[in-house]
Amino acid sequence: MVKALKKILKAVLFLLLIPVAYLLISFTMMWITVNGDRPAPDPFGSVFLTTNGVHLGIVIHEEQMDSLLSAGLKKGPDDRYMSFGWGDENFYLNTPTWSDLTFANAVKALFVKSPTLIHVTRYPNLQNRWVEIPVSKAELEQLNAYILATFALSENGEKTLLEGEGYTMRDDFYKAKGNYTLFKTCNTWVNTGFKQSGLKACYWTPFDFGLMKKYE
Repeated sequence: MVKALKKILKAVLFLLLIPVAYLLISFTMMWITVNGDRPAPDPFGSVFLTTNGVHLGIVIHEEQMDSLLSAGLKKGPDDRYMSFGWGDENFYLNTPTWSDLTFANAVKALFVKSPTLIHVTRYPNLQNRWVEIPVSKAELEQLNAYILATFALSENGEKTLLEGEGYTMRDDFYKAKGNYTLFKTCNTWVNTGFKQSGLKACYWTPFDFGLMKKYE
């Protein structure tokens, strides 16, 4: 009986160590800055970093989007800014608010490979909560290319819109490439885009505040 209890205790402790180790690694890597010595860019334009408190998004003005990225995106006459986010398909579609979050959906998103979506939200005006980031022409081009490369295109090379699946009249979901995991979250997607574009970023971060703090 004692031996059985010891085995159970060891198993419980091991399971508890996993999230602790994950958090320690996350906090360590998010404080390591990549492209921290990036010189002040030529004043070509700006992109914006946004968060809803959990999920990061990349916001680009319509004039700063290249034709390939903007092609096939649903857009109204007064839409000027586009916010791009990436995440697990099941989580996006079945958890529109945190009150809809279930244990099963959370586990599936973190541990089970599943299809992903790009979430595009359209805005007519600049939002106060966005963080403005000046970019050079090369950085903007690389960021455009990174976002475009995440869309899962059809055989005809077109973006695949999920009709009627947006939360409001101003947002939509498109089929995306990649799988959402514990190590590749919506926030690591944004952070990786910044890294690859030469923008200041974390070495790695699964959380939104890691990258946001780089621009405080």
